[in-house]
Amino acid sequence: MSKVVVLGVFVADTAYRAARAPRMGETIMGESFALGPGGKGSNQAVAAARAGVETHFITRLGRDTFAEMALQTWKEAGVTAAVTQHSDSYTGAAYIFIEAGTGNNAIIVCPGVAGQISPADMDARSDLISGASVFVTQLEQPMDAAQRALEIARANGVQTILNPAPAAELPEGMLALCDYVTPNETEAEALTGLAVTTLEEAALAARKLVAMGAKAAVITLGEKGALYHAGDQNVHVPAFNAGPVMETTGAGDAFNGGFAAALARGDDPISAVRFGCATAAISVTRAGTAPAMPSHAEILALLARG
Repeated sequence: MSKVVVLGVFVADTAYRAARAPRMGETIMGESFALGPGGKGSNQAVAAARAGVETHFITRLGRDTFAEMALQTWKEAGVTAAVTQHSDSYTGAAYIFIEAGTGNNAIIVCPGVAGQISPADMDARSDLISGASVFVTQLEQPMDAAQRALEIARANGVQTILNPAPAAELPEGMLALCDYVTPNETEAEALTGLAVTTLEEAALAARKLVAMGAKAAVITLGEKGALYHAGDQNVHVPAFNAGPVMETTGAGDAFNGGFAAALARGDDPISAVRFGCATAAISVTRAGTAPAMPSHAEILALLARG
């Protein structure tokens, strides 16, 4: 069985590209605008499905145009939607500023009705979660729902991945439910209090995350790749070069989706990190988030090139 189940949020990405961000009270002219599907959980589910494994996504949607976008996105990617729809709130949206010269980004997320996902929703999906090979969650939906889902997964022997984004203080015992915690540099610093600007610092932060309860830590490092730590293993996986960088917005989600897909297929953790890095490397050469996720064949081709 190779099944990934993801809990998270869908948002419609409204992406603005400009030379710089405006100051408060200032209006500037932008270079481009794009509307597309996003949300960390949704992006990760799309990445996992595109990477070739059966993928289910748990969330809430409104009954609006953005919900229609979500359902169409998952249909095209091969994601099975495990959603409820609600008329009393809206489907989420995100403001994304992209710095034209670098592709770096700043984001504001409004999760809408997905901000009401509850532990009871997780109990209602317990059969789906317990039947997964790998369960993935992030922190855009309420924390108590994420913790409950991790508890269900752990109780049923499912491999668990927590992508602690956006950065937030975690409840006591949450890391102990995680086979893998996958922060970027900023999130790792928020969790550990340790700056992460070098590989050596990443290794220290990863060791602290494991000491805090996680079975293994994978710190994503952008153009430096990723750092994996578990037990006596401390392995740096360099980034792949898939071409010029266009946009980094969905890179972390691409990594997590690819990483989960590889684990679900039975890859060892280091090979799964390499697969995740290759997935991310291809995604940043394309505009958008979910639309940028590569196919299984594309990822294998990049891995073969080394």
